[in-house]
Amino acid sequence: MKSEANVTDTPSNAPDYSVSDIAFALKRTVEDQFGFVRVRGEISGYRGPHSSGHAYFSLKDENARIEAVVWRGVFGKLRFKPEEGMEVIASGKITTYPNASKYQIVIDALEPAGAGALMALLEERKRKLAAEGLFEASRKQLLPYLPRVIGVVTSPTGAVIRDILHRLADRFPVHVLVWPVRVQGDSCGAEVAAGIAGFNALAADGPIPRPDLIIVARGGGSLEDLWGFNDEVVVRAAAASDIPLISAVGHETDWTLIDYAADVRAPTPTGAAEMAVPVRRELLDRVDDLGRRLNGGAARALDLRRTRLVSAARALPRPGDMLALPRQRFDAVANALGQALTANTSAHLRRFERLAARLTPRSLLAGQALLAERVAGLRRRADRAMGEALGRRTAGLERLNGILEAVSHKATLRRGYALIRNAEGTPVFETTAIADGDRLDIEFRDGHVKVVAGHEAGGPARSGRKGARGKDGPDQGSLF
Repeated sequence: MKSEANVTDTPSNAPDYSVSDIAFALKRTVEDQFGFVRVRGEISGYRGPHSSGHAYFSLKDENARIEAVVWRGVFGKLRFKPEEGMEVIASGKITTYPNASKYQIVIDALEPAGAGALMALLEERKRKLAAEGLFEASRKQLLPYLPRVIGVVTSPTGAVIRDILHRLADRFPVHVLVWPVRVQGDSCGAEVAAGIAGFNALAADGPIPRPDLIIVARGGGSLEDLWGFNDEVVVRAAAASDIPLISAVGHETDWTLIDYAADVRAPTPTGAAEMAVPVRRELLDRVDDLGRRLNGGAARALDLRRTRLVSAARALPRPGDMLALPRQRFDAVANALGQALTANTSAHLRRFERLAARLTPRSLLAGQALLAERVAGLRRRADRAMGEALGRRTAGLERLNGILEAVSHKATLRRGYALIRNAEGTPVFETTAIADGDRLDIEFRDGHVKVVAGHEAGGPARSGRKGARGKDGPDQGSLF
């Protein structure tokens, strides 16, 4: 017991450290030892960026795990976004997190670990976009036969645009608009998508002509070089384009996701130019050939119709032959006409004689009586019909007369009004239509009165007394 007490009470020369001292000393040691590293591993526990914009997950292999963090500013610039189960190579620095006594890697760059990882990511993205229907054949548009304006989304300094322009000039020169973009690198996908959307946004009647066809082109390269054309924004922009689009990315064996969303895929940029326009010389030759065929066909059609007309004309009889038989028949009928008239006259004469022989005074009297009775019956029917017709006409006339009396001015006169006419017999309705000395006729319900118009000082004068003499003659009153 004594020896144990002596050990416990023995003072130590080791300095005392706080928890923070130890934590930050370890932090400095780790950061000094592993300033910048590239770590290969599989992404685990990734659930998307945090609400703060930072991303937290782990990198693991078969034996160990390390925590990883991507700050918000770096996450937006990553060419490849983290995906669960994706094998990647993360570049950054190793540090510690004192609050949890753990170490972690702060990632500055992230890339798939080799072509196998890229192909797996590509296949996963392809399945996702195909499930949305972006690659459906029903969405494909037909290319215009002869576009007036072609928009090309590509690098303005590469050999691709020169090949396209050269091929278009050889086949059929058209107006070409170039939308300059980077065809490789982190910003490639966003720039290509903006080019496709920009061409679609041009107004049809604007200062810059709207393309009838779009070509997205790039030369060959590795999977990493062409990765920008596998970007979702590029695929969605190609699928949403209202303008027909040809994808010409890489060589014939290179396939990118834009090839599936485009309306047509060309094996090379030069092949896209050949698909875009026909050969002008071939068109001219074709037009000339069609023109010759048209002229030849028209000539043959005219010859055929001329031959048919001649044959039909030969089959027709001559005009003289056509009239010979009717003329002969006419002569025969004319010759027989005199005999027919004589025979007809004789037949009527015989009939008259037979009827005359049958007539006697008694038959004449009986016939006359029968005729008189028949005439009397007809007269009675006529009188009855005439009476009925006159009755109907009289009733209609009375109705019309009643209507006439109702609307006639004489009915108005009977109610105490008078009608004034001028010398021409035209009714006068306003005093402004009467001048001094005008002769007027006033119609009352029981007769007419002739007057002369005149005005006194201070206003219109009334008519004189009955029988008074005016200046214009005896028994002539004044209207006013």
